[in-house]
Amino acid sequence: MFEPIARKSASTEVFDQITARVLGGDLAAGDALPSERRLAEAFGVSRPAVREAIQKLAQAGLVDVRQGDATSVRDFRQHGGPELLSQLLVRDGIPDWAVVRSVLEARRMIGVQVARLAAGRATDQSGAALRDAVDRLASDSDPVAQQVGALAFWERVVDTADSIAFRLIFNSLRNAYEPTMTAMAAVMVAEVGRTDLYHQLAEAITAHDEVAAAQTATTLLDLGTAAVTAVIDALHQNDSEKDT
Repeated sequence: MFEPIARKSASTEVFDQITARVLGGDLAAGDALPSERRLAEAFGVSRPAVREAIQKLAQAGLVDVRQGDATSVRDFRQHGGPELLSQLLVRDGIPDWAVVRSVLEARRMIGVQVARLAAGRATDQSGAALRDAVDRLASDSDPVAQQVGALAFWERVVDTADSIAFRLIFNSLRNAYEPTMTAMAAVMVAEVGRTDLYHQLAEAITAHDEVAAAQTATTLLDLGTAAVTAVIDALHQNDSEKDT
């Protein structure tokens, strides 16, 4: 019935607002930010809070801080990291379907390789964990809960692959995707509802069949990508009809 109340520090609020302006295009690459004093006055916060926010923005690749010069906005497409995806995916509660598709495309390419690697490194223990994850996924009928179950399954696959690089990439994609699950429920059911394919993938990995694991992962992940692509095509079609 109740949800936790998110409490943000002043520097986080400043960071979030400036980030939204940069990603939304209100602040373009090359634009200079106001001084710390002016930002502090505009936001109604202390200068140390603004300074901390600017440091976070610099770490995220969104601004360039130069001693004795104005802080300028950077092109996030060239300098930003995957942690920005969560803010690009949803704008004012509405998914940016083009960004969603790009995330799913990256997920598809990475997921296939992770599945292949997992098949080569599976153990009896990891196989049991995969089967248990599939059973939990199959026990849910709610589309959002199914997405949670699917993420848990892929987390087990990544663990089985035993690759820190793939693990960190997975973490970034998962963190970006999780806030969109409610909005994506009706679309992603085409993928997360196919527990038969999750079962096949778990069995292929457990059997050390790298080819079958890669093929099944491709089939499974293509379902979500195709569903999102269909939504994008429908939106474009509607826009075209409005223009005529």
